[in-house]
Amino acid sequence: MLDIKLAPATEHKAKPDESKLGFGIYYTDNMFIVDHTEGIGWHDARIVPYAPIALDPAAMVLHYAMESFEGMKAYRTPNGDIQLFRPDKNAERMINTNRRMCLPSLPVEDFVQAVKALVSVEKDWVPHQPGTSLYIRPFVIATEPHLGVRTSKTHQFIIICSPVGAYYSTGINPVKIFVEDEYTRACPGGTGFTKCGGNYAASLISQVKAHELGYEQTLWLDSQEHKYVEEVGSMNCFFKIDGTVYTAPTVGTVLPGVTRMSCIDLLKKWGIPVSEDRLPIADVMQASKDGKLEEVFGTGTAAVISPVGELRYEGDVAYINNGEIGEISHKLYDTLTGIQWGIIEDDMGWTVKVD
Repeated sequence: MLDIKLAPATEHKAKPDESKLGFGIYYTDNMFIVDHTEGIGWHDARIVPYAPIALDPAAMVLHYAMESFEGMKAYRTPNGDIQLFRPDKNAERMINTNRRMCLPSLPVEDFVQAVKALVSVEKDWVPHQPGTSLYIRPFVIATEPHLGVRTSKTHQFIIICSPVGAYYSTGINPVKIFVEDEYTRACPGGTGFTKCGGNYAASLISQVKAHELGYEQTLWLDSQEHKYVEEVGSMNCFFKIDGTVYTAPTVGTVLPGVTRMSCIDLLKKWGIPVSEDRLPIADVMQASKDGKLEEVFGTGTAAVISPVGELRYEGDVAYINNGEIGEISHKLYDTLTGIQWGIIEDDMGWTVKVD
């Protein structure tokens, strides 16, 4: 267990208008920091006022992208309690990311303890309006000043929080997706399964390309054959074809999303067939022509469920469910958000109360 020293801010920021929060714009009064030193381990855990980080210009994170991060939320229930959603899964995923990135990891129980401690201090920042939450961003950075490619001897694990509004300001309207057939996001043996900044930086060029074509997001294909669907931008992707729901396997090139695994658990509970076999994009487009492509949706912490109304691949366009959210997509969204905000009973044991 971490020995967390409390030295929180004595001056508090004005709270933003909860009806105009947006996403990732405002930040709370405090942050959590714990240092890691080779030969010592983790030490000096503390909650301190939110402030700029002092880094040496030669800090290894700035030159070699030696970092990792997570994304999760705290929710206020109707009775005023505050709860987290499957924080242990975020902790486990960060351990897997850090192992690949040669970064140190907090044990699961320490990770969850740190998150709960900061959210408890910042409980007044957890918004009250429906659809709002406190976004939580844990991250690890290599802080040693050294110009040379090797592992760092010093690191920091930091958590910051941001009150956020509903991801969709006008409801969960289906988005248009461009299927990338030129660039590659991840390859076997690479970092595709990790949550590291480099993955997202490398994906931006396709996002820009998609926007220029009038599409909101990119669906990535596998790097070796450019044949099999993988994931959409910052989300996992699901396809409902002729009654079966398909999603790409997490075998090294796809992020093992917490929302993804929760959707799979719910679908199986409801008796809906789920396949994690590789799915060719050609089969998706053919299913559309045959009238069997019933739903497509992305999943992730920020949006929960993002329905897809249109797919473009090599000049071919698939229109899905008349541009409307599908029955399964809607049921998953209502169930997950209902559990997260404490509106419906959590019979899956996924929520963790913050004292």
